[in-house]
Amino acid sequence: MVLQRFFCPESSCARRTFAEQMPGLTRRHSRWTERLRSTLAAVGLALAGRAGARMARAFGVSISRSAVLRLIDALPEPTVPAPQVVGVDEYATRKGRVYGTVLVDVETRRPVDLLPDREASSLAAWLAKRPGIEIVCRDRAPFFAKGATAGAPQATQVADRWHLWHNLGEAAERAVARHRQCLRVLLPDREAKAEAPAPPEEMANSPWRSERFANRVRARHATVHALLEAGHSRRSIGRQLQMTHRTVKSLADAAKPEDLFHGQWQHNRTSVLDEYKPYLDERWDEGCTNAWKL
Repeated sequence: MVLQRFFCPESSCARRTFAEQMPGLTRRHSRWTERLRSTLAAVGLALAGRAGARMARAFGVSISRSAVLRLIDALPEPTVPAPQVVGVDEYATRKGRVYGTVLVDVETRRPVDLLPDREASSLAAWLAKRPGIEIVCRDRAPFFAKGATAGAPQATQVADRWHLWHNLGEAAERAVARHRQCLRVLLPDREAKAEAPAPPEEMANSPWRSERFANRVRARHATVHALLEAGHSRRSIGRQLQMTHRTVKSLADAAKPEDLFHGQWQHNRTSVLDEYKPYLDERWDEGCTNAWKL
């Protein structure tokens, strides 16, 4: 196909040349073909401005991020079919203060519209303009229920899957907590627990909750004291065993490993709750698992 170019012989004419345009290939005052323009617009839709410009340079096309954004802005608005199953939920522009309403096409899983508030009147007005809506999927918010009833009386209102599972989980947790005492018959008797075989003497006298931790501390304590008796300084012991000066000092100053236990490893330390533990155990078995109530 040959494109024609015309010249104006009139010297007073501001347009000296007239070039013929080919629809679908070029456009006036454009440096790109339509195919390249659509490719750059697709890159901009996927990566936005700055990243899209970097990707275009990898293709050998020099373009700025602002030009990429202008290509996206020049695209026509996509035609969105009227949804038949719409999901309604809230979104926050400022959490705890400013909320709006988001409407999603459940079948395509794409957002359809955003309302500036979460009033029932706004939702009812939006639904009234779309009489083809058959199902409204919402949570238990009263303003959404009122708006859906007023704006789409022909639609069926259902709860979405997330809220169904969430509500089911809360109901199951309340039911189990309420009937916790019914499970006591399935547990072994406390007296049977008390008749369990006693641990060895060494473990019974151990001040630590974890015997593995106790054995490790005993081994380190014995190693440090053996090196001290051999004439090594604390600094050299720390270099050999890769310990800090504070760790070597605590091990060296302790006459026996049992002097080192403290904190979470001390299972037999006293507590202000000791005299109340029988009552707390009884209330817990009855189903009261709320710490504030206890």
